[in-house]
Amino acid sequence: MKISGQDPAPPPPDGVLWSVAGDVRALLMLPAALTLQVAHPAVGAGVDQHSVFRTDPWGRGERSLRSLQLWVYGGAAGAEEGRRLRRLHRTVRGIDAHGRPYHALDPAHYSWVHATGFPCYRHALGYLFRPLTEAQERQLYAEWLQVGRILGIDDRDMPQAVDAFWPYYREMLAGELERTVVVRELIATDSPVPAPDRGPLPVRVVLRALWPVLLPPLARFRAFVTVGYMPPDAREALGLEWSDVQERRLRRFSRAVRAVVPMLPERLRYLPLAREARARRREQVAHGK
Repeated sequence: MKISGQDPAPPPPDGVLWSVAGDVRALLMLPAALTLQVAHPAVGAGVDQHSVFRTDPWGRGERSLRSLQLWVYGGAAGAEEGRRLRRLHRTVRGIDAHGRPYHALDPAHYSWVHATGFPCYRHALGYLFRPLTEAQERQLYAEWLQVGRILGIDDRDMPQAVDAFWPYYREMLAGELERTVVVRELIATDSPVPAPDRGPLPVRVVLRALWPVLLPPLARFRAFVTVGYMPPDAREALGLEWSDVQERRLRRFSRAVRAVVPMLPERLRYLPLAREARARRREQVAHGK
């Protein structure tokens, strides 16, 4: 599917991604996918050596979230964002912890970064939305492939059907992934994180003053949802502990989120780019487009 010239089309407005990627509940699903990405030694090394996630976590998070939203809701801007990301990663290269050279645009590495979102979304949707039917799972995977094309991933570098994805995924868990330095940092509860530097000045001043008190519980919560919403087989592959008590807490928390979020007004329930896209879509439908 094309939207202009050779640009791949975004996921369809009636699809799975359109309905969930811009919902605020998606924010709870992303940390698990990000952690699974950097469990690949090459990806972890690239983030460790080239990313500003330690010095500018809020800025990096904001940019990453906007990028992801553009892939789904941005139309032609999504394809341009995909090209921008590839340009950005051209110089990301180095030596990983095992002494092996890596390059961010190596198809195996770049594809894995994208692939992680599918199993993490699939797993977390069952907690925060509802479990996918078999047809919805296949649809989600087809849409995930479409987003991969927006990112410049060649079809030959990703399994083209969900049935072929799972053997690839299990092979990665068994033979490639490990608890890298960045994985350990992302699930740690004592890593230093600067106070937020975005938002109104009075809010930033208050947060900066209260940050020593706020950071410890926020760090514990981040680690909780990161490990909790990670698929159990990935959790096991990385040696991440998860108890029955934690699972019960996660289910209670998820039930509360699942009950409250659908009741929120649209301006609170959806992220900005998703809200704008939904408004455009309603206007198109109203005019029979």
